[in-house]
Amino acid sequence: MKRTQIKSRKDQYKSGIVSLIALLVLSVGIGCSQTNTKQGGTTEQSPQVQEAASTPATNSGKIKVVTTFLPMYWFTKAVTGDVADVTVLVPPGTEIHEYQATPENVRAIATANVLVENGLGLEEFLEDTVKNAQNPKLEKISASKNIQALEEISPVVETRNKEEEHDHGHTHEHAEGNPHVWLDPVLAKQQVINIRDGLIAADPANKSNYEANAAAYIKQLEDLDNQYRQTLQKYPNCTFVTFHDAYPYLAKRYNLKQVAVVEIPEDQLTPTDVQKAVNAVKKYNVKALFGEPGTDNKLLTSLSRDLNLTLRELDSLETGSKEPQYYFQAMQKNLQTLESACK
Repeated sequence: MKRTQIKSRKDQYKSGIVSLIALLVLSVGIGCSQTNTKQGGTTEQSPQVQEAASTPATNSGKIKVVTTFLPMYWFTKAVTGDVADVTVLVPPGTEIHEYQATPENVRAIATANVLVENGLGLEEFLEDTVKNAQNPKLEKISASKNIQALEEISPVVETRNKEEEHDHGHTHEHAEGNPHVWLDPVLAKQQVINIRDGLIAADPANKSNYEANAAAYIKQLEDLDNQYRQTLQKYPNCTFVTFHDAYPYLAKRYNLKQVAVVEIPEDQLTPTDVQKAVNAVKKYNVKALFGEPGTDNKLLTSLSRDLNLTLRELDSLETGSKEPQYYFQAMQKNLQTLESACK
C-alpha cells in the first residue's frame, strides 16, 4: 500500500502586527523546523503541521475529535452530542482498506485533541499520518480495545491462486484479524463504551454528557440486538455468500453461516472462477447471495443466475448519512434483507 508523500513547501505567514509573545513562539518554531521529504522516524515538522500551527484555531471551547471513517464518526458523535467538534478523515463511500491519507488529514490530526479509530489493523494509513502530524498531545482511542478479533469463522472460497490474487490487487488481509466489528450490535456497544471512556479521560469536564449520551445510544443498540435475535433465531445456520468478508461477527452472533467469496477478479472473470464459486454454494447449501449497495458484482450476478438465487444487497455500513441514527436505519434494512433471504 502506497504511503502518502507530503511535499515540502515554504512556510507562509500573514503580514501584520505580531505581539512579542507570538513572535517568540514563531521564532522558536521556525528555528526548530527543517525541510523534510521523507516519512519515517523523524521529529521534523511537516509543512502541513507548520501551516496548521501558523493558523490560529477558532476558540469554540470544545475539544476537537477526529474519527477515521463513518461508523467511528457515528458512534463518537452519538456520545459527544454538541459538546465536541467531531470530523471524519475518510469521506463516506471511500474504500478505507486502500485509503491514502491527504495533507488535509495531517492538518486535522495536527490540531486535534482526540483521534478515534476502529483499530484491528483497519486504518493502515494512520501510522504515517499521525507521525507526520507531530501532535504529542493527541489522545488516541481504539474503539476495538478488548474485543477479541476473529480471523474467520466460516469457509472462505478463493477464486484465484495467491499469485493471481496478487496480480489483480484485490487482497484485503488484516494481520490483526477481521476488523468489521461494528456490524455486530453487541460489539458496537463495546465500541461505544470504549469511545465514551476515552472521551471522559480526555475531557473530564463533560463526563456527565458523555455518559448520558452513550447510555441512550447503547439502549438503542441493545434493542437492535434483541430484534436481530428474535428475528433470526427462526433461521438457524442460514448460509449466505458475500464477496466481502465483512460479516463473520454478525454471523457468529446470530447463528448464521457466511461463505466469503474473496479476491474476486472483477475485471477478468473466467468460467473457472464462476464454477469454483458455484461448487462452494452447492457444497455449503447456500440460501442467499449478498452484494453491497452500489456494487456491480459480476461473479455474484453469474452465481445468482446459474443457481437461481436472488442477489440481494447487504450493507457493510461504510457509506451513508453522517447522522448517527443512520446506523440503526441501515442495520434494520440489513435485518429485513437477511430475513427475506433466509426464509
